[in-house]
Amino acid sequence: MQTTLSPEARQLPRAAEAERILRSCVHCGFCNATCPTYQLQGDELDGPRGRIYLIKQVLEGAPATAHAQQHLDRCLSCRNCESTCPSGVDYHNLLDIGRAAVDAALPRPAGQQLLRRGLRALSANPQLFKALIHGGSRLRPLLPQALQDKLPRQVPSAKPRPPMRHARRVLLLEGCVQPGLSPNTNAAAARVLDRLGISVQPVSEAGCCGAVDYHLDAQQAGLQRARRNIDAWWPHLQLGAEAIVQTASGCGAFIKDYQHLLAHDPAYRSKAQRVSALARDLVEVLRDEPLEQLGAHTGQRLAFHCPCTLQHAQKLGGAVESLLQRLGFHLTAVPDSHLCCGSAGTYSLTQPTLARQLRDDKLRALESGQPDLIATANIGCQSHLDGAGRTPVRHWIEVLEAALP
Repeated sequence: MQTTLSPEARQLPRAAEAERILRSCVHCGFCNATCPTYQLQGDELDGPRGRIYLIKQVLEGAPATAHAQQHLDRCLSCRNCESTCPSGVDYHNLLDIGRAAVDAALPRPAGQQLLRRGLRALSANPQLFKALIHGGSRLRPLLPQALQDKLPRQVPSAKPRPPMRHARRVLLLEGCVQPGLSPNTNAAAARVLDRLGISVQPVSEAGCCGAVDYHLDAQQAGLQRARRNIDAWWPHLQLGAEAIVQTASGCGAFIKDYQHLLAHDPAYRSKAQRVSALARDLVEVLRDEPLEQLGAHTGQRLAFHCPCTLQHAQKLGGAVESLLQRLGFHLTAVPDSHLCCGSAGTYSLTQPTLARQLRDDKLRALESGQPDLIATANIGCQSHLDGAGRTPVRHWIEVLEAALP
């Protein structure tokens, strides 16, 4: 579409990128057909095409409004539209640019600011988060139902991890909220990798991937977390670690984007490129290994929820399903498997009504084949879906390990 950025917008660090993305959109509307919020709201401005127009108007000099901010906030960043778009519009990067421009021009109400700062501080502090989860679980009967739904029904203890003993080594992102919500997930990954002759190298200096900060009005803080992780991982990569593995697909999608987000940082550009190139979702590592020798055996009926960050961002839709079927798992059909569950990072906390509607729709689809268990590949989706108190939801690596002799 024709675009003429305002003089102010041309001074933005990513002005040229924004203009290129805007010009690539032919406003065909195919994106609306697969946009979860457009399906729910039926409002053009709650679909990708409408949001692109809102961003275009602001970057061309129109004043930022609370109305525009609200519609941008309602976007899940699921990137379903990118999978559908025939023109290859890089929507999620345009959304990041547009949100930053609107938020800079229009400060949020105090309540929203407090919520977002609290979420940023809490999610990036695993020790504090874990303590609050344990405290909340003990006080569950006294809490409002909305808070009860956010607490895990049970937090199984992490089983021991094997020692470093193999020549092949990978790094493993521990994550922010996963150690508190599902501490056995990474431990299960380490044990399965160990049985395949791959050791997990601990890197305690690495922390939050930066996605929560970046998507909650603090893009520079998110990029700084990315730099700290690169610094933490770099010596181990130099010494031969073959990959940086993530068991949370949301973190993996963001780390794979380091190379783009730090492309204009001369001190980190080349390192970010290598880190992104070596970032692997767990399924990318395991699918190339001789898993059959592990002798998995199960009679469970399993529904797999493929997170948006796995299928749309990382383009790994079907990878986990193929791996599980290869090992003999019986997977039930999931209608409309491309649609978002409503978790979307902190979306279930900042947009609870829409998130709950999307969760209920997703659970109806997942449960339509009457599975014994639902498996997924992202801790946010796992917690969000399991919070409904219906069919149990677990990370797929824990399900796989439980089926091993």
